Amino acid sequence: MIEHFYREEFGRVLATVIRSIGDFHVAEEAVQEAFAVALERWPRDGYPRNPRAWVVAIAPNKAIDVLRRAGRLENIRAELRQTIESDSGPELPDVLDAAIPDERLRLIFTCCHPALSLESQVALALRTLCGLSTDEIARAFLIAPPTLAQRLVRAKRKIAEAGIPYEVPPPDVLPERLDAVMAVVYLVFNEGYSASCGDALVRPDLSREAIRLGRLLAEQMPASPEARGLLALMLLHDARREARTTPDGEIVLLEEQDRTRWNRALIEEGLALASDALVAEPAGPYALQAAIVAEHARARRAEATDWRAIARHYEALVRARPGPIVELNRAIAVAMADGSAAGLALVADLERRGELADYYLLWATEADLLRRLGRSDEAARCYRRALERVGTGPERRYLERRLAEVERDCHATTAEQPATPATCPPPASWPR
Repeated sequence: MIEHFYREEFGRVLATVIRSIGDFHVAEEAVQEAFAVALERWPRDGYPRNPRAWVVAIAPNKAIDVLRRAGRLENIRAELRQTIESDSGPELPDVLDAAIPDERLRLIFTCCHPALSLESQVALALRTLCGLSTDEIARAFLIAPPTLAQRLVRAKRKIAEAGIPYEVPPPDVLPERLDAVMAVVYLVFNEGYSASCGDALVRPDLSREAIRLGRLLAEQMPASPEARGLLALMLLHDARREARTTPDGEIVLLEEQDRTRWNRALIEEGLALASDALVAEPAGPYALQAAIVAEHARARRAEATDWRAIARHYEALVRARPGPIVELNRAIAVAMADGSAAGLALVADLERRGELADYYLLWATEADLLRRLGRSDEAARCYRRALERVGTGPERRYLERRLAEVERDCHATTAEQPATPATCPPPASWPR
């Protein structure tokens, strides 16, 4: 219960304390200490009637301890006293409730300050407001956790040194923060759709929260086709959730999924939104990704998928948002449309460039294409490299099964089969 409460309420409590003392680092340490007190006392003394108010009341006192240790208490004593004496800390301005009616969404817009780099805005919001760990965010950014931790430290330092206010932005500047906010929402969804580590492939609570926020964004930003594209993208992915794993949590490949278990209501809603999002010229990255997933959703059988249309959408996506992961996804689509050898040539080029050397899906993709071309020895080496980097139990077990298969076939010649993206769900159009 405390773990769930921590994930749900940490960001709201943290925002209250940050607004009081204006220091991300001190506020985060104080809130962590307040939750540690809750972990100690609640199981012993019973859960409070209002857990959030309880933690909010404790956190400023912990901030005093942090500041006293740092010799900074006198500078902000008055602000802290006001927070401690209030019942639940300062609230967000009522005047903006109509502009952003949801508290968590308001806080994400608040955290995405344009004075920071886009990556810093997104990482800070994911860490402080959305409950993702440093390791989870680092995997989403394809960087090492210490690198991500340093990026967060620098962002917090810049906020403190530049005196950047932690306040809800007025309605007229919301559009300039929209790209960062959409990135936050989509990365939360990604972590829910395909967890970066652990024994479970999916975390439905995160997916549901991201979709809820996506609906609010689409409602609040009706002039943004990209907001509708983001919502379409998440709905179309989530429609497949029940068919993606076996009852015991093992992966079911896309081509093997029972498509009668896909949620047709979500698909129909997502298809309509995806079509509407493509009206912009040129189409934005989320609209293009939604168009890609829409092709999968329309196909009632795996072999009916229009892979050439998907490859064309990926070509447009590479132009709209270039990057090695998008190129990897395009390589998979090319393999499906034009054969494994064509896709493998593109993957091999990515391997030579080295940008995805630590990304397990690069090696899993190369292994799968090599396997389908009958090059079992090379496929086995790539599967081993993927296994050195994979995070979740279901994905590891799947790769181990594939490795065992190619090791048995190392001396056999296998006729080429059509490539499948199921061993490498493309993160740009399918969350990891």
